[in-house]
Amino acid sequence: MANRKRRSGSGIAVSLLMLGFALYFAFFRNAPNAPAPEKAPVEKPAKAKRPKEKGPARYLTVFEGKVIGIKDGDTFEILYDSIPERVRLAEIDCPEKSQAFGKNAKQFASDLCFGKTVTVASDGKRDRYGRIVGTITTKDGINVNEKLVKAGLAWHYKQYSKSKELAELENRAREKKIGLWADTNPEAPWEWRKGRRHR
Repeated sequence: MANRKRRSGSGIAVSLLMLGFALYFAFFRNAPNAPAPEKAPVEKPAKAKRPKEKGPARYLTVFEGKVIGIKDGDTFEILYDSIPERVRLAEIDCPEKSQAFGKNAKQFASDLCFGKTVTVASDGKRDRYGRIVGTITTKDGINVNEKLVKAGLAWHYKQYSKSKELAELENRAREKKIGLWADTNPEAPWEWRKGRRHR
């Protein structure tokens, strides 16, 4: 008798357990998952626009363009094919704007060719600032590089030039004490720049 009660008690327990599984599978197993709480949209920070990189520098040897700017006596801005190009006069060095005769050299260069069409002759090389290094000639056939030296407003840059013509033009200007050679001890622009770098 006691055995029957134990069996029926264990049978009830098994039945309850089975019923529990049945209820679980009936109601919870197939129930749709509760929706996950919506995340607030995260706004991405706007990307800073990077400036457009300039394309490779053009390889230019001989070209014609309009002088649209005179930066100083030996650096010009010339519009060629709708693109401005900076040109550094080859073989000469004008006083810097802060030096004696620097403004005179800039004005002289401006009077010679600002707003005019000129021809630039170069070997295609550019200096470390990306400027074309060349000789500028006006429509009238004036060599601007030589004219500045002749007027005593530029040095023959012997470190970069072996030109006998420029050496002779500088010697004549020195003898006649023209332009910057009127000063007792004019300072060469390359020496002046070196002194400024060491300050």
